[in-house]
Amino acid sequence: MHRFFVDDIHEAEKRIMITGPDVNHIRSVLRLRPGEEIQVSDGSSKDYICSIASVEEDVVYADIIDLLDSNAELPAEINLFQGVPKGDKMETIIQKCVELGVHSIVPVMMERTIVKLDDKKKDKKISRYMGISEAAAKQSRRVIIPEVTDYMGSKEAIDFASKNMDVILFPYELAEGMDESRKVIMDLVSRVNAIGEKSTDNFSEQEKIKIGIFIGPEGGFAESEAELLKAAGAKTISLGHRILRTETAGMAVMSVLSFLLDA
Repeated sequence: MHRFFVDDIHEAEKRIMITGPDVNHIRSVLRLRPGEEIQVSDGSSKDYICSIASVEEDVVYADIIDLLDSNAELPAEINLFQGVPKGDKMETIIQKCVELGVHSIVPVMMERTIVKLDDKKKDKKISRYMGISEAAAKQSRRVIIPEVTDYMGSKEAIDFASKNMDVILFPYELAEGMDESRKVIMDLVSRVNAIGEKSTDNFSEQEKIKIGIFIGPEGGFAESEAELLKAAGAKTISLGHRILRTETAGMAVMSVLSFLLDA
């Protein structure tokens, strides 16, 4: 069943209005017709099964026929602070991490970031990244489109994380080892599960633990950045005895957390 996102859904009205680029996709690419069923989300924890009522030039109307509680979102809010890599690696990182359940992605210009972007290029990049996030969210049946935020400098990103994240993790070659890393991860999982056991609302957004994951660019973290992260309370973890590329590291952490947290 094809999936679409809208800004707002009023259940009492029983009808959903789809506008924007999705209209042409429904009409000219998918060639959907009245009576066919689609799945629609407004970014909440619910999915709406709808029957297309009419396909017009610039709007598609669909009637709500069923309501489903979605289990596509993780019980913790995982936010990836990704050191900006070369080339199109960021696109792959966004696509795969959205599939794995990330809540948001923050591109971070770190001391060892190689690429240089002016404001105009940054705006174009963010617009493209959001398109990739939306496509990945549709493909993986997410109920939200993870946001790709504006670029931040490393100090700004660490300061933001220290004020807004409950837990900060960063894979680091000087981490204490696998046993300590497993303990950090399992303590975090236990903390999330404990909230789930008390929750009566399938992990409301207010209850979710906010986790920040920092990944360095190709050259890794500068020592000053590592010290800032530690001062902000970040926990270092090891991803094993092999050195992972920047585009692999975030996916590795997301894979571990997604596997352990998914209900």
